[in-house]
Amino acid sequence: MTSSSKNTILSLTLISLAFTPLAMAQTDVSTVVTSSEGRWEDKSSKDDGWGDDSWDDSWDESGAADSATVWHGFFEAGLGNRISYDPALNDRFSPVDDATLADFRVRLETSGFVGNDRYAFKADVYADGVEQGIRTDLREASYTLSPGQRTDLKLGQQVLTWGTGDLLFLNDLFPKDWQSFFAGRDTEYLKAPVVAAKASYYGETASIDLVWMPDYTSDRYINGDRFSWFSSQTGSNVAAPQGHIDADEPSNSLANGEFATRVYGSIDSTEWALYGYRGFQKQPNGLDSAGNPVFSRLSVLGASVRGNLGVGLANAEVAWHMAEDNDGSDPYLPNSQFRFLLGYERELLPRLTLGLQYYLEQTLDYAALETASSSSYNPEEYRYLYTTRLNYRMWQDNLVWSLFAFYSPSDDDHYLRPSVSYRYSDNLSVAVGANIFEGEKPNTFFGQFEDASNVYARIRYAF
Repeated sequence: MTSSSKNTILSLTLISLAFTPLAMAQTDVSTVVTSSEGRWEDKSSKDDGWGDDSWDDSWDESGAADSATVWHGFFEAGLGNRISYDPALNDRFSPVDDATLADFRVRLETSGFVGNDRYAFKADVYADGVEQGIRTDLREASYTLSPGQRTDLKLGQQVLTWGTGDLLFLNDLFPKDWQSFFAGRDTEYLKAPVVAAKASYYGETASIDLVWMPDYTSDRYINGDRFSWFSSQTGSNVAAPQGHIDADEPSNSLANGEFATRVYGSIDSTEWALYGYRGFQKQPNGLDSAGNPVFSRLSVLGASVRGNLGVGLANAEVAWHMAEDNDGSDPYLPNSQFRFLLGYERELLPRLTLGLQYYLEQTLDYAALETASSSSYNPEEYRYLYTTRLNYRMWQDNLVWSLFAFYSPSDDDHYLRPSVSYRYSDNLSVAVGANIFEGEKPNTFFGQFEDASNVYARIRYAF
């Protein structure tokens, strides 16, 4: 048994021991996951599936808006620590290199109406003990108006999402926060906010969303500060300061703005959607002539469908990622890709749900890439991935056990996300979990984060 396997077994044992008292007392870097949910958030809370905004119940029976502004939020403390040694980080001789999460966070939010228009505000202030500083995160500062009977216009800072994948993103090119996702923060923080104008038209047979993001916003990607990453130049993992990625984002101009669109509707009980995107790669996966990391241009066309199948819910999604290097002849820029997803979700037993997905990522013009590139770390032509989600709810849904597993046979690596959450009262809740990475090769997506495996715990008091 390898040392990595022993660490994985030890970590899962520790998590199980941590969960037991709760049960006795009364769950690229670019697609993850590749870079993975129109239904992106934690499945402990369902939405409509398309990722649209959930409007709170602010209208009385006569249709008049409740203009009273109510402030609420939460206090949250979170701690996370590695379960294995990362030599790339520990070479810096910092006492916090073993920590992945050390947050004390305060959330403040409100929403309301001005006439028939709606405003929303949501912001976090937190002390980050890993990167050692006080941070702010403006999650939303938006204003929504209705120019016409069937039209909405939402302006400002907002979190956007669409698509049908569960933690797999094919047509969702809105920014993600992979550092928070891997560190053990709430799944809410996987989606990063962006300044955008979103226009929506609701038709009888089809509706359309148009999104303009005037200032390009990248993912909050793994950059070497909190987690090390694999460098094909050195053939090993690197971390800050030498391994810090500090790429300049495209300049703020109309030509560099991002545009996304979705046309969607339903036929009987089956939902369908068409997608389009024009902008840039969400992570600096390319190199310029001087060897500096860059965000290359990207256009995406895609489609999805979702509906009832037997006793469950099935979905399928496709996307064609058209890269700047459209013939694959430039080894320093990403190739175009075809991406495909199949998913199925059903209830196995009362309060026990199972979700399965198959994901395929084909690198196009692969022969040209092999001819042009001398690197021994080229991606596989076909990368495929299986995911499994298990959720079990107890005690009137106050206790939720959860396991999400990613496994890639082509890369021979995997990523496990076990967790349990307990809501003690309407105000107080706790969560415990882990992020377990393992792979046979150091350069695969999950394999490169093997030394980042961690356990975490969070406690939240809502007000």
